[in-house]
Amino acid sequence: MKRTILHIDMDAFYAAIEQLDDLTLKGKPVIVGGGVRGVVSTASYEARAFGVHSAMPMFQAKRLCPQGVFLPVRMSRYHEVSAKIMAFLNATSPIMEQVSIDEAYLDLTGTERLLGDPVTLAKQVKEWIRHETGLTCSIGIAPNRFLAKIASDWKKPDGLTVIEEDQVEGFLKDLPVGKLPGVGKRAVEILHGLGIIRTADIRKVPESIMLKKFGKFGRRLMELSRGIDASRIVPQSEPKSISSEHTLEEDTDNLNILMQHVLSQAETVGRRLRRQGLKGRTVTLKLKYSDFRLTTRGRTIDGLTDSTKVIADTALEILRNEKRLLKVRLIGVSVSSFEKSIQQLPLFRTSVDQEEKQTRLDSAVDEVSEKFGKGILRRGS
Repeated sequence: MKRTILHIDMDAFYAAIEQLDDLTLKGKPVIVGGGVRGVVSTASYEARAFGVHSAMPMFQAKRLCPQGVFLPVRMSRYHEVSAKIMAFLNATSPIMEQVSIDEAYLDLTGTERLLGDPVTLAKQVKEWIRHETGLTCSIGIAPNRFLAKIASDWKKPDGLTVIEEDQVEGFLKDLPVGKLPGVGKRAVEILHGLGIIRTADIRKVPESIMLKKFGKFGRRLMELSRGIDASRIVPQSEPKSISSEHTLEEDTDNLNILMQHVLSQAETVGRRLRRQGLKGRTVTLKLKYSDFRLTTRGRTIDGLTDSTKVIADTALEILRNEKRLLKVRLIGVSVSSFEKSIQQLPLFRTSVDQEEKQTRLDSAVDEVSEKFGKGILRRGS
């Protein structure tokens, strides 16, 4: 049976939401990111015209686009919009895989009698998203996963590109190798050194050389150059961890400042856990020092938790026990080891009462934050 894979990618998602929520930003170069020391999360297409792109250091973005509107990340708002879109996509196709906050795959193989023509369905998806959220997306339809991903990026923004089976060879013939999934800047340099500029050029190189240069990935590149990709679309599973991290404006070894960040991040992680109905038993503190050395310290707690206080107390204890605290550049908190199990109740009633009080407090803070915005209430140190 002929495979039909659809890839949907929201256009400049974070920046587009900011322009949607503040109409005065329409048409302006909007850059969403993490402060002076952070990186660009998303740039609007107006900002991209100045050379700004995601993962670029913010200082570089400011130099390229000094007239840009620089905004902080509002992750709770982006998750809210994403959840609405992903719920719709999940109801649209029997097989949907969300791969990030703003992109997903649908496997439409054998669904024409049920869902209709894939191109017509794609147009309906685009129209629903535009009508219900005010945003645009780009969609690619192809015989496999990697081609659908490339197709969705072909006519951004608001594009719809279809690659039929008999068009695959012609499409790959002129496709730059840098467009292939997993091929970064260094890989492009190596490929160019082998005389490989277009994807079709890979077929001219002996497999032994590709394996020597890239290992197992060399075989993967050989397959992609022929349009072969057997990767399945896997329905969304539970995340392995929930985290929050922040790149500091200035490196610091001030314990009080670091503790404040831990409290804020514990609040964010706890809220996300409760929103998704998850509880974990491992709390991890992530520290990146000024010399870019990275450390992660995890601690397994008794039972499962989604409590902000438990997460904060555990992460703070790890921070205080860090023996050689140098100046920190980045700090983060995460919870993992999720389990679907019934948590054992404490032996004494007073412990149960305290847990119930903390649960009610967390719920109240979540409700206020949802209504008035994140940060309206702050946990005292």
